[in-house]
Amino acid sequence: MRTIADHDFAGQKALIRVDFNVPLTDDFQVADDTRIRGALPTINKILADGGSVILMSHLGRPKAREEKFSLQHIVSHLSDKLGRPVAFASDCVGAEAEEKAAALQTGEVLLLENLRYHDAEKAGDKDFAQQLAKLGDVYVNDAFGTAHRAHASTAVIADYFETGKKMFGHLMANEVENGNKVLHDSASPFTAILGGAKVSDKITIITNLLNKADNIIIGGGMAYTFFAAQGGQVGNSLVEQEKLDTAKDILEQAHKKGVNLYLPVDSVCADNFAADANTQTCASDAIPDGWMGLDVGPEAREAFKKVISQSKTLLWNGPMGVFEMDAFAEGTKFIAQAVAEATQKGAYSLVGGGDSVSAVNKMGVADQVSYVSTGGGAMLEFLEGKELPGIKAIAD
Repeated sequence: MRTIADHDFAGQKALIRVDFNVPLTDDFQVADDTRIRGALPTINKILADGGSVILMSHLGRPKAREEKFSLQHIVSHLSDKLGRPVAFASDCVGAEAEEKAAALQTGEVLLLENLRYHDAEKAGDKDFAQQLAKLGDVYVNDAFGTAHRAHASTAVIADYFETGKKMFGHLMANEVENGNKVLHDSASPFTAILGGAKVSDKITIITNLLNKADNIIIGGGMAYTFFAAQGGQVGNSLVEQEKLDTAKDILEQAHKKGVNLYLPVDSVCADNFAADANTQTCASDAIPDGWMGLDVGPEAREAFKKVISQSKTLLWNGPMGVFEMDAFAEGTKFIAQAVAEATQKGAYSLVGGGDSVSAVNKMGVADQVSYVSTGGGAMLEFLEGKELPGIKAIAD
């Protein structure tokens, strides 16, 4: 894997695909700069070498040239983080972008306007990719969060740079390295903790992990499809009726392969899907009619913690309950703490997925786990064993 660590950027203009798809406040201030901070090591390495930097990214899902999705909103914040001024081009292609890119001097930074103002970006248009490519001498992909998309700036553009002039940034390399550590170099016992609402969202990753993990812990709404598949009473809990046979098959495969599959023995149940609903703790396979499981219960938390504490490798993707509501966030917070404690005792832990990342950040333990992935969908597809277009384009 060719990375920027192997390259001297002195006198070169590096065109970097970053992931600056960050949340903004109502007055267009950066609300969470995790992704911006994630790109700084790559940017700073190139500048320290004596190169200049052209940054390109998308922001949101604009249907047209909407002002609220302009990357100009992050220029001031980015300048502060880099400790130097950042120039801005009001489009990512065309005369202005080309002139400003050509005029860049050593140590200067240019940010291009939102790539997705052009439909050609998502379409993977070759002409658009070529227009972008001519802005820089070398191409660096540091946007793992979009690596699963075959877009013009993430995959197609690599065709217009010869070998040795296209490479991964530090963030991209770290994501790939840590994902591979879980998939191909995990110490046993390896425990995967999977949450979220639907079995259908996680079928592929569960199937892939059945060949790699020693233990699989399942929480969140998808757990009730497994209980229903076994004839349990789950009240009004979320159940994917069309996935009952799939759940049965997963349970059978886990048994055949000797994988311990853990479901929550009890649940925090509510009489309504609301933050102020009445609650009670129920056995997860005996939830009364009119009630629904919205978080893993206290017995399940302790059982899960015991498995986690005995593990050498941990992968966590997805919340244990309706994490957005405080009344049903305790299970997710408990798992975050358990993963952090196991890591401090020597386990390797990879946390990926928006809600899982939010949990470790909210609990203040993000720096107590081994690696927090910046790519939700991209990391999920990577762990499913899929080949990501953004990685393949440079790895080839």
